[in-house]
Amino acid sequence: MRVTESEENYLETILMISEKKDRVKAVDIARKLDFSKPSVSYAVKNLQDKGLIDILSNNDIMLTQKGRVIAEEIYERHKVVAKVFMYLGVNEDTAYEDSCEVEHRISQETFDKIKEFAKDNNII
Repeated sequence: MRVTESEENYLETILMISEKKDRVKAVDIARKLDFSKPSVSYAVKNLQDKGLIDILSNNDIMLTQKGRVIAEEIYERHKVVAKVFMYLGVNEDTAYEDSCEVEHRISQETFDKIKEFAKDNNII
């Protein structure tokens, strides 16, 4: 299944919110991404249609197993790449901002090498 960069961002955001709060609502996603509620509602419906999230009867949003796998992969890329950027001297805010762009565009091979470098240099 093909997942767009935007969908990856939504899944990652749902994961990040769920790590801090017991419940994830569409309004939480809208605040975090600074998107309108109608935009988030549309995206959430698409994610549900793809089987990447479930919407419970109380409107809580939960990642499905398939959605969680994608979200965790993207979030790992985000954190590892940001830590390497900081290791190289980039300030934290810029490192995390830039890693958000890079995480979607690098190949698995490149990410694996970055992760290996980070482990070898005790960055992660």
